[in-house]
Amino acid sequence: MATTYTETSARAASAHMARPSFVGIMRGEWLKLSRQWTFWIMLGLMVGGYILFSLILAGGGHLADRIQREPLAVLYTFVQSDLFLLRVFWGMMVIVLTARLIGMEYSSGTIRVVLARGVGRLQLLFAKLSVIALVTFICAALLVIFSAICGLIAIEAVVHNLNVFNAATPTFWSDTRAYMGSVAISLAVSILMAAAVTTVTRSLAAGLSVSIAWFPVDNFSILLLVLGDRLTHWDFWSLLSGDFLGLNLNVMPEKVLSSPSVSQIGSFLVPLTPVTAGHTFLVAGIYAAIFIAVMIAMTALPDVKE
Repeated sequence: MATTYTETSARAASAHMARPSFVGIMRGEWLKLSRQWTFWIMLGLMVGGYILFSLILAGGGHLADRIQREPLAVLYTFVQSDLFLLRVFWGMMVIVLTARLIGMEYSSGTIRVVLARGVGRLQLLFAKLSVIALVTFICAALLVIFSAICGLIAIEAVVHNLNVFNAATPTFWSDTRAYMGSVAISLAVSILMAAAVTTVTRSLAAGLSVSIAWFPVDNFSILLLVLGDRLTHWDFWSLLSGDFLGLNLNVMPEKVLSSPSVSQIGSFLVPLTPVTAGHTFLVAGIYAAIFIAVMIAMTALPDVKE
């Protein structure tokens, strides 16, 4: 009897000392994310949006004439339009998913239960960020492939061949890779921004609201900067616009391309002062570092009292 009691006590002590693995925590976070209807609805909206966009280009964009006259420009239009939609709309959806996955723990009070089971605060945060990053970039890659298939189907349906790709030059493929890289940077910074805001507010509602409003407020602040520039004629306002995150992310795709003659979609909200590709990378990197520092500090330091 004494031996049995000792073995039982040892097993209980061992179970008490056990700590969840990082992969196990990630698996749990993926289950939380996958069971949210918001995630699947957003993904479905992106798929539907690409189908609708391809139908519009194929049906009402004089696609056949454009392919005959300027095939390379048609390729740029498809690529830049698809990636622009990915950067803007999937980026907004990623912000929502990040704020929800992090904020739900605080608003529902489950973070106390999770931490009481031996999960470290930063371990939990990084597991959530890892899941969001994997989901974001895997889904982005799948959406890019899907949009390319939709584009191929649209071209085939209109001209009954894919000879337009004969016009693709090495510069086109280089520009495509550069544009995709700028989109990846934008998505990564969006994740960090939403995570930092939610850890500061420690609330699902507040984190979601502020995160969603961040880039619209950032972008349309250009109107106030233009007004200040015209009223005061100070260079301060135009120089200040070069430090805004959203404005730099907007102009980044244009700056990384080597074909400036091709019109850029979505580059109407840009800094008032000329910037380079290096400058946009630097601004994005500084903001990313700030977001990381804030989320780590706000996760590790304050007591969890929710």
